[in-house]
Amino acid sequence: MVGLSALWLPILLSAVIVFVVSSIIHVATPWHKGDYLQMPNEDKVMDALRPFALPPGDYMVPRPSSAQEIRSPDFVEKMNKGPVLVLTVMPNGSVAMTKSLVLWFLYSAVVGLFAAYVASRALPIGASQARVFQLVGVTAFVGYTVALWQMSIWYRRAWGTTIRATVDGVIYALLTACIFGWLWPR
Repeated sequence: MVGLSALWLPILLSAVIVFVVSSIIHVATPWHKGDYLQMPNEDKVMDALRPFALPPGDYMVPRPSSAQEIRSPDFVEKMNKGPVLVLTVMPNGSVAMTKSLVLWFLYSAVVGLFAAYVASRALPIGASQARVFQLVGVTAFVGYTVALWQMSIWYRRAWGTTIRATVDGVIYALLTACIFGWLWPR
């Protein structure tokens, strides 16, 4: 067993590497360009929604108030008439990236921490790079990707978007596993 204090360097270095590579993937490549479609008649839709002053949050339209309402003729008609939406409303104004970038870095560090914890409980000092790579890689993959699949299963997020994010997660997990394999205590 390895103490977590011996793994702070790979935890932080993997978070830095994932942060840099994810920035390159999202900024310098067209890989995620098609993740969100542009709303037809965007200006008209925004003008129509603006008077409601929707506070930031996640909305479902139509949304039943109870399980019984789901089967009511009025609700069924709303669903059939449409549109049926899952909508995230963000605060007005320019997108402040600093907070999101800081949270993304912290998230990457937390994924590294969980990967370190799992590997440190299962592997001794001097474990083979292949075994470190295996345990850290699988744990990091789960941390970066598996929860994303629920969004396509339950909320109909485009599977293409989820698959691209999963490929990103594979890249991040491989990088994390390489860093840990390289820096595992000997």
